Amino acid sequence: MNRMKEQFEAAEGVEFPGKTYMDELLKPVFDDQKKYLFEAMFKIHKAHTIMLMEQGILTGDECTEILEAVKQVECIDRTELMYSSQHEDLFFLVESRLGDLIGTDLAGKMHIAKSRNDMGEAMYRIVIRGYIEQVIIEAEQLNKAILYQAEKHTESIMPAHTHTQPAQPTTFGHYLVAIYDNLDRDIQRLKQAYATVNKSPMGAAAITTTGFPINRERMVELLEFDGLIENSYDAIGTGDYLIEAAQALVSLMTNMGRWLQELLRMASKEVGLIKVSNAYVQISSIMPQKRNPVSIEHSRAIASSAAAEGLAVVHMIHNTPFGDINDTEDDLQPHLYAGYQKATRVLRLMRAVMLTLEFNKGRAYQQARENLITITELADVLARDYHISFRAAHKKASVIAKNVEEAGKELYEISLSKVNEWLSDVQLKNEDWQAIIDPKQFVARRSITGGTNPDVVRGMIEKRKK
Repeated sequence: MNRMKEQFEAAEGVEFPGKTYMDELLKPVFDDQKKYLFEAMFKIHKAHTIMLMEQGILTGDECTEILEAVKQVECIDRTELMYSSQHEDLFFLVESRLGDLIGTDLAGKMHIAKSRNDMGEAMYRIVIRGYIEQVIIEAEQLNKAILYQAEKHTESIMPAHTHTQPAQPTTFGHYLVAIYDNLDRDIQRLKQAYATVNKSPMGAAAITTTGFPINRERMVELLEFDGLIENSYDAIGTGDYLIEAAQALVSLMTNMGRWLQELLRMASKEVGLIKVSNAYVQISSIMPQKRNPVSIEHSRAIASSAAAEGLAVVHMIHNTPFGDINDTEDDLQPHLYAGYQKATRVLRLMRAVMLTLEFNKGRAYQQARENLITITELADVLARDYHISFRAAHKKASVIAKNVEEAGKELYEISLSKVNEWLSDVQLKNEDWQAIIDPKQFVARRSITGGTNPDVVRGMIEKRKK
C-alpha cells in the first residue's frame, strides 16, 4: 500500500485517497470504540472464552492462558492506543496484541463461534444499558426532590394556567405532584427500554449462529443480561432496541423541557413565584440587579440537545435494511451515548435546583386572587346550591366576569349588593360570595380523587413516597 501511495502522489501531485478514508472514517471510528466500547469488549472476550472452555471447545490450560493475556491487554492505558493502518479497528488491534502475547493460533481460538457482528451488538447493548441505568437513578433522585418540595407546599395557593392564561387556583404542591407523575412515567419508559436493550445477541455469530456446540444461555449469565434474543437474524438485524432507547430519551427530555420552561416563567421578576438559590444563578457583567436563573436555562438547552441526539438515532435507522448495516453501528452509537450523558447533566442540575428553590407564598396567593380565576366557583355554587342549570349558571357567571372586568376591579373588590344586582333574579348569601372569592375555599372544595384539596394532595404524596 505504501508503494502504491508513493506512485500515486508522484503521478498526481495530490494526497493518496486512502489517507482520506483513514482520517475521515477509520480513525474517528477507532477513537469512538476506544472511548466507549473498551471495557465491554474485554468483558465479552472473557465471558466467551470461559463459555468455550465449559463447552469443551477450549481446554482448561488454553482458557487460562487466553484469560491471562486478555487481562494484560486490558490493563493497557487506552489513551496510548492510536489508530494505525495496520489494523482496521480496535477489534483487530486487540486480537493482534493478544497474538503477540500467546501466539496467533491460540489468540485466534478465542474467536471460535464469535463474530464482530454479535460481539458488536453485545457491546452496544452493554454500554447503552449502563447509560439508561444511570439516567433512571438520576431521574428517581430528581423525583424525590420534587416530592420533597411538593410536601412543603400542599397549602401554598397559586394560579394554574391553561392556554398560558390564568385559569383557576391550585397549589404549588398539586402542580409539583403533576410533574412528579409525568417524570415517573418517563422513568417507566426508561425501564422498559432497559428491558429491551438488556438482552444477549451472543452466539448469533455473523447472523445464522454456528456449527460449534456453544451455550448461548450461559453467555446471558456471564454478561449479566436479562435474557436472550433467540432468533439469530433478529439478534444481528434488529435496531428496535436503539429506537426504544432513543424514544425514551426524547420523551424524558421533551417532557422535562416543558416544565423547565414553566419554572423559568415563574422565576421571572414579573411573575416572581420562585427564587432560584444563589448557588445556581449568575449575575450580569453590567447590570448589578440581575439574578439570572441560568441553571434552568442551561438545563432547558441541554435537554433540547439531548432530545436532538435521540432523534438523530431514529433518523439514522429510518429506511435502512433489516440486517447488519453500518447505519446502526459506529456512526450512530455516539449520538445515543451523548444524549444520555446530556440527560444525566440535566437531571443532576435540576435536582440541585429543585432541592434549594424558594416559593413566594404571599405573592402566589395574591395572584390567585386576581384575574377572576375563582369565578368557576360562582357557576358551581349557583348550580349546586341555588338549583340553576349549569349552563345558565355559567352564563350568569360570565356576565359577572364581564362586568367586573369593565369596572377595572378584581372579584374580591366587588360588593355583594352589586353582584346581586348583576345577577338580578338570584340573591347570593354573603357566606357564599365570600367563599367564591376566596382561593383557599376554591382549592379546599376540590376534594375528590386527584384534586387540589391539601389533604388529597398529601394523600397523593404519601402514596408516591411508598
